[in-house]
Amino acid sequence: MACRRAGAAPYLFCPGIPGSRPEGYDDRVTRLDDIPTPFLALDRRVLQRNVEGMLRRAQRFGVVLRPHLKTAKCAEVARLAHGGSHGPITVSTLQEAAWFVERGFRDLTYAVGIVPQKLDRVAAMMRSGADLRILTDDPATAAAISEDGAGRGIRYRVMIEVDCGAGRAGLDPAGDSLLETGRALDQGEGSELCGVLTHGGQSYGCDGPAGVRVVAGTERDAAVRAAERLRAAGLPCPVVSVGSTPTAMVAENLSGVDEIRPGVYMFFDLFQHKLGMCTLEDIAIDVHTRVVGRYPERGQVLVDAGGLALSQDRSANRFDETLGYGLCLDARRTSVGRVVQVNQEHGFVELDPGRRDNPPAVGERLRILPNHACMTAAMYDRYQVTEDGIRTIGVWDRTGGW
Repeated sequence: MACRRAGAAPYLFCPGIPGSRPEGYDDRVTRLDDIPTPFLALDRRVLQRNVEGMLRRAQRFGVVLRPHLKTAKCAEVARLAHGGSHGPITVSTLQEAAWFVERGFRDLTYAVGIVPQKLDRVAAMMRSGADLRILTDDPATAAAISEDGAGRGIRYRVMIEVDCGAGRAGLDPAGDSLLETGRALDQGEGSELCGVLTHGGQSYGCDGPAGVRVVAGTERDAAVRAAERLRAAGLPCPVVSVGSTPTAMVAENLSGVDEIRPGVYMFFDLFQHKLGMCTLEDIAIDVHTRVVGRYPERGQVLVDAGGLALSQDRSANRFDETLGYGLCLDARRTSVGRVVQVNQEHGFVELDPGRRDNPPAVGERLRILPNHACMTAAMYDRYQVTEDGIRTIGVWDRTGGW
């Protein structure tokens, strides 16, 4: 079995590397205090509360929930997001898609523009029984997709991505290329036009819920307008798909929308907290670390979680520049300080004023809430799942790669 990334050793034996599995090591360890740091913990109760809340919102609006698994990358989380079933999901890489297909998920959307060089992998999953939808925002690529499908004797299921103002990817919903792309997909022998998809990514640039509500309306309007233009031109558009966690959390009108694709709502993070989408108690993951040095003269402690364990994402600092690389709590979830600097394997925690006269001891286990759950979780290959903050109730694997 191969070595794994952050948080794995010494859990896995690495053949050919002496000492990679300590003598007498017990794989059945369940006490969090016995797990080598840094590691990524997931509170199942908080996760359950978060996913149930989004399921209720989807039901309220009468839309399909197609959660984006780019944050969780975990089959157990995906099933919980659908109340225990293998419901429709969104993925961000074809490796994710294949991993979820192997675990019983069959209805997937790969929400990144496809390139013809990746179609062989798409075709293989389709032939294995997966209903995998792909994405394009380019008329020439649409024609190439259809030609490739005809040559293989299959019909790719394709969504057209439209830009609702995020400026990242997608066609202008009012532009000529929308209809040109739609015709290439509908008229080609190797493709099927399945609908339109957009992402209100500009919601992350808002200052609070009021601004996000405006973006949610813009997101819906752009997608619905694109769908109406395709239908008016005699082209099919069976699915209108929108999605981001902030817009899904506060949307007031989803008429004309068929599905939503939020993702980070499962875990939340400091950015979502500062944006007004959750409380600190709604953040379901944290990185557990230990104090390796104390420096009272500068009001800091050094921990064994650095840039590779936390990521170097500072997105939440747009709202609060003191947050640094994460909010540091003690085992009781009381604030200790902020991670103000990271090296590869070290983090410097600037202590809160009330903790400077009583800093955490060397060896004490602390917990760091992430700025951006997607980036932090990507550094690990597993979750230590807990419900009480003391013991793990299991280890859930997560996938990675492209």
